[in-house]
Amino acid sequence: MSAPGTIWGVGLGPGDPDLMSVRADRLVRGARHVAFFRKAGRAGQSRKIVDGMLHPQAHEIAMEYPVTTEIPLEDPRYNACLSEFYEDVAGRLRDLARAGEDVVVLCEGDPFFYGSFMHLYTRLKDDVPVRIVPAITGMSAAWTASGAPITWGDDVLSVLMGTLDEETLTARARDADALVFMKVGRNLPKIARALDAAGKADRAVIVEYASMEGQRMTPLLELGERTLPYFSIVLVHGQGRRP
Repeated sequence: MSAPGTIWGVGLGPGDPDLMSVRADRLVRGARHVAFFRKAGRAGQSRKIVDGMLHPQAHEIAMEYPVTTEIPLEDPRYNACLSEFYEDVAGRLRDLARAGEDVVVLCEGDPFFYGSFMHLYTRLKDDVPVRIVPAITGMSAAWTASGAPITWGDDVLSVLMGTLDEETLTARARDADALVFMKVGRNLPKIARALDAAGKADRAVIVEYASMEGQRMTPLLELGERTLPYFSIVLVHGQGRRP
């Protein structure tokens, strides 16, 4: 029996291919099996990042989410649907690895930071070799794009998901010195109310498409009614101790 192949969770960084690591670039260009997540009918952001980089004979495996925002997060059907999906795609990758094939799974940002790959990792790590290539996170690119350090001195940084309830968002926003809000989208009004209640709305900025074409930063209070793209992050910079 041949040795099993390796499943690689390859972090691509925040979107600009120039910000990929040397290891990620090498693995992506040499891969014969390349898997990536995407919404049905879409190209997939991770796949777009590596456009033009794949080997001509690479076998592409599009892992299409069965649900994104169609079912509320709190609905039990949401977890059940995604769990079945992750089991299915993990099985496909497991079979390839057991047949001796390496598979590169493209991951936006860092694979171990709120990424879908984590759900494959927990299902695969005890059965076949799985290795991770870390990467620059989207939030790092966002605060770099903002032109100011996100933390100073003893500042406490909190990373919050916009999907949390408003009471929790408000309490966490009050407690932290610096803040990063992810999963913004339709949750922006709730995030804005939480920041206002925490007394930090006037310090908040929104960064869209950090490190990508169309990068833009706007103070939260100046945004108006404009709809935000998926790749948006809300920041509140710390104002801590400085020498």
